[in-house]
Amino acid sequence: MINHVVLFKLKKYDSESEKQDIIGSIEDALLSLKEKITELKHIEVGVNYELAAKSYDVCLISHFEGIQQLDAYRVHPEHLKVAELIGQHAIERAAVDFEF
Repeated sequence: MINHVVLFKLKKYDSESEKQDIIGSIEDALLSLKEKITELKHIEVGVNYELAAKSYDVCLISHFEGIQQLDAYRVHPEHLKVAELIGQHAIERAAVDFEF
């Protein structure tokens, strides 16, 4: 199995409520991928409890049977739509993929 972990740091927003709304839309979009991409075996999204933190804002954890399934996920049209949404709001991204 492959564990795919991605962290996102978002842009600064005028208010915390605006940032919460954006994070909510990102979280919903990511979680909706479970129903759309068969290669995706597990997905969870964590949101940093401190919205004003200097660290990352959103964490994605997803599991795949192997590298081939992760590669298929990366180019899947539904994943690309979500990646575009995140790209409009993220200023930093960090990722780690490892076997477990």
